[in-house]
Amino acid sequence: MPEYTLKTECWLPRRRDEVFPFFADASNLEAITPPWLRFEILTPRPIPMAKGTLIDYRIKVHGLPIRWRTEIAEWDPPRRFVDVQLRGPYRLWHHTHTFEERDGGTLCTDLVRYWPRGGALIHRLFVRRDVERIFAYREQRLGQIFGLGENRRTAR
Repeated sequence: MPEYTLKTECWLPRRRDEVFPFFADASNLEAITPPWLRFEILTPRPIPMAKGTLIDYRIKVHGLPIRWRTEIAEWDPPRRFVDVQLRGPYRLWHHTHTFEERDGGTLCTDLVRYWPRGGALIHRLFVRRDVERIFAYREQRLGQIFGLGENRRTAR
C-alpha cells in the first residue's frame, strides 16, 4: 500500500519532564486540535496511557462525522510513543511522537505515515492540506501553552 509521510518538529522552551506529561494526558488532545474538526474524546476519562490503550474519538471532516479509534502501539515515557488508527478516515495512520532534550528545551517530533481512503487524488485535493493545517495549528497551540520562544519547525 502506498503511503505518505508528514514530519514536523517543534521546539518548546520546557524540559522533557514538563512536556511529556502534557502529551501523556489524552484529554489535552482537545486543546491542540483545530476547532473546525469538532474533536471530541468519547473514551471515559481519565484515560490511563500504556501500550494497548484504546481511545475513541469523534471528529468532523468537511462536515462529515467520523468515529476514530486509536491504539497506543508503543509507550516509552518520556522519550516516545506511537498511536495507530484501528478505525477511522485513513487506511493507514501510524503516528510516532518523540521528545528529545535539546538547547535547554524539548524538541517534539511528529512522524506520521498515512494513506487516505480515496487514494492519491483525494490526498492531493484535500487530505495533504488538511493534515498540514492540523499540525500547523497544533504547533501554534503548543507554543501558546508552553510559552514558545524560538520556533523551529519543518514539514515534509
